[in-house]
Amino acid sequence: MLTLDLLLALAFGYLFGSVPYALVIGKVFYHTDIRTQGSGNLGGTNAGRVLGKAAGISVSALDVLKAAIVVVIVYQFKPEYAAIAGVFATLGHCYPLFAQFKGGKAVSTAYGYLLGVSIVIVGKPLELFVVPVLMFLTFLKLTKWVSFSSMLSVSITVILSLFIQSDRMISFYLLLIDLLLIWRHRSNIKRLLNGTESKVKWI
Repeated sequence: MLTLDLLLALAFGYLFGSVPYALVIGKVFYHTDIRTQGSGNLGGTNAGRVLGKAAGISVSALDVLKAAIVVVIVYQFKPEYAAIAGVFATLGHCYPLFAQFKGGKAVSTAYGYLLGVSIVIVGKPLELFVVPVLMFLTFLKLTKWVSFSSMLSVSITVILSLFIQSDRMISFYLLLIDLLLIWRHRSNIKRLLNGTESKVKWI
């Protein structure tokens, strides 16, 4: 049932997720609009490619935190809406109100969602956050493809979540985020298939 509390939780998640840290950091500290350079994407990978390693790491960390913070804050007031608010934070990241609805590709916010729900809802930060991050870093080390590493690690985590925690809605929401992440990477998938996908050099 759509209630005022649910609407407020979803709106908060979306608006908080809409903060385009890549754009803010680029303009404030580097006087650069990264939407005009590299892939034009407002995410950590493009920030690192255009602005350097420090910017890439900072943007990625902030994007992780914004999804996690949404889950944690909403949980304090309406625990039953915390998980879906995290999904809307990811939507806000991908289609930000504050950046003409052109944002990132849901990689960092997917891990932020996992961090938030693993801490305050599921209580298994090792299995539901640390392991997926380690998978991502391992795949990235082996391939240097952020797109491939993120899609594979998050998709595997969707399956693992069915076995390491009992809340099926968490797995369902994670699946929605995974599908959004894959959709946002559809151009990357084409490049992966034809062998022209760029490899990250700043990591």
